[in-house]
Amino acid sequence: MRIVVAPDKFKGSLEAPDVAAALETGIHAVDPSAEVVRLPVADGGEGTLEAALGAGFTAWPVTVTGPVGRPVQAEFALRDRTAVVEMALASGLAALPVDERGEPVLDAGGATSRGTGELVRAALDAGAERVVLGVGGSACTDGGAGLLQALGARLLDAAGEELGRGGAALARLDRVDVAGLDPRLAGTEFVLAADVDHPLLGGRGAAAVFGPQKGAGPAQVRELDTALTVLRDRLADALGETARRAADAPGAGAAGGVGFAALAVLGARRRPGVEVVLEFVGLSDRLAGADLVVTGEGSLDEQSLGGKTPLGVLDTARAADVPAVAVCGRTTLAPRVLREAGFLRTYALTDLEPDPRTCMREAGRLLEQVGAQLARELPGLLSAPGTDDADDDRKDPS
Repeated sequence: MRIVVAPDKFKGSLEAPDVAAALETGIHAVDPSAEVVRLPVADGGEGTLEAALGAGFTAWPVTVTGPVGRPVQAEFALRDRTAVVEMALASGLAALPVDERGEPVLDAGGATSRGTGELVRAALDAGAERVVLGVGGSACTDGGAGLLQALGARLLDAAGEELGRGGAALARLDRVDVAGLDPRLAGTEFVLAADVDHPLLGGRGAAAVFGPQKGAGPAQVRELDTALTVLRDRLADALGETARRAADAPGAGAAGGVGFAALAVLGARRRPGVEVVLEFVGLSDRLAGADLVVTGEGSLDEQSLGGKTPLGVLDTARAADVPAVAVCGRTTLAPRVLREAGFLRTYALTDLEPDPRTCMREAGRLLEQVGAQLARELPGLLSAPGTDDADDDRKDPS
């Protein structure tokens, strides 16, 4: 029996490699002879670097500028000439300082993406010719201004002084000098791994939709949207109307507008995050000869079916004619919906432990139990798919 275990993280509980390891332990407790292939995956946001390292990339540690200007330890991953840069490590909410309660100290107007640009520059120094930029989990709303500054652009006020960090400072932007941009950028392929399709500006833009998650109130959201408009206009002055049009492109609003800088200046091509990750971890190849693939994430819900990791893995498995099951901390979806999506079976930790806090705290132990249950049920599932429908329908409100 060959089982490919390809989960995303269980957010707030376990990282994807730990999820895969716990499931493997449970499977082997029942069937020691099973061949389990652990392949942690992600959707282009947090966990993307871990997925790359699990796929054979090498970690390159770098000290970079954190979101509020303090040095933070980050890293990128490199294999051959392809680098994977996870923005969350350098410029994400997790890289913010914390208060006495351990909560991140948000700075919607002052947080910068500079550290992400420094990671990109370090990847170029290491010889990268292709950069996958995973942009989920950001702390900033600076339109990628900090990223561009780290790569050699100068953002100047009316007095010719360089702007400070953060999106709020862009209200004083007078001109963008791109003469100093790293010349290697022109010969580098950039992939923007982002599921977000929001534009840079307006009611669906970076400030309006994501600013509140980063601590911006209504007045600051309006200020940041105005400041990002100034950035768009000044970049258009420097680079032409293609930069202005980039602000309206799907994904420009990703990561507080870093998507805009990537599209307008780096010439990035936007692709769904999970598609990019599954490609570089080589899921299709690893499914050869597999009897089953196991995927999942902490919460399996409507968003999951909109194109997040579990559905991406399911689609790849379907193309390889390999059945798939899902594992999650909890699910808000009826069993019939999950079956119709294509999952042979779904296992939720809340079926074993109804208290969500206990599920999060003891996810490893519960996942081992799920792995054991899966191994016991697997022969019947594979020989007669759908035989658990009657039991599911008793719990199915649809």
